Amino acid sequence: MAKTRKFWAWNKESSDAKERTLILNGIIAEDSWLGDEITPHEFRDELYAEDGNIIVQICSPGGDCFAAAQIYSMLAEYPGKVTVRIDGLAASAASVVAMAGDEVQMYPTSLIMVHNPATIAMGDHNEMERAIAMLSEVKESIINAYATKTKLARAKISHLMESESYISAHKAVELGFADTILKRDGETEDISAGASMLFSRWEVSNAIINKLTKVCAVAPMPETEDRTNEQKISADKPNLPNSSEEAEQNVPAAESETTKLQGRSVDSLLERLSIIKNHI
Repeated sequence: MAKTRKFWAWNKESSDAKERTLILNGIIAEDSWLGDEITPHEFRDELYAEDGNIIVQICSPGGDCFAAAQIYSMLAEYPGKVTVRIDGLAASAASVVAMAGDEVQMYPTSLIMVHNPATIAMGDHNEMERAIAMLSEVKESIINAYATKTKLARAKISHLMESESYISAHKAVELGFADTILKRDGETEDISAGASMLFSRWEVSNAIINKLTKVCAVAPMPETEDRTNEQKISADKPNLPNSSEEAEQNVPAAESETTKLQGRSVDSLLERLSIIKNHI
């Protein structure tokens, strides 16, 4: 049997003999775990191979949510203290693993990303409905992990996931996703002095669209009194020219008047295009 590639590693060079370091770096369960009975047992065996406190260093874009759920459970049940340290990014499924820490630490440049679970489905409408129901239940299980750690309302967490939110270190502490922010020397930072930031991809996109809509809005052409009177006269009597020569003169004049009332100059269009370009 081919050896599976592990997505975790243990740092054997820890200076504290009573504290081990577990490193989760990269995609969670890229080649294994789902449908694999060996890898979860291997992870558990290594976790309980020694006792004492552990530090879990995370820098991961996420991966398999079912693997993350089981890792979360294993870390939550571990008898020693579990300190999660987000080195760079704990996104998607990795953010679920991070919630298992008794203490969650972030560096000033670290980020947490939360979003709705996703899958690939194929089949008829029954299969699509089953996929939707499955994703709804998976989302509820993820919210359980976030809510247990943050104590936020489930509706608030659901909104953060819907918006695909990137959460800075200060914002994470403010919302309860993290407990402390680390300085370069390993000490914790005074979070009251920092600014918090939460980036939502969907909200930023909508804000740009709304801004462009307001800046580049085209006002409706005013209805002139002459034009209104002309329409009333046309409705009262048919347009029957007295001669072919008069008809030839009237048609271009009507077309010219319509163009003047409804058209826009090239300069006006270029000006609006320039506004759009400056705001993108």
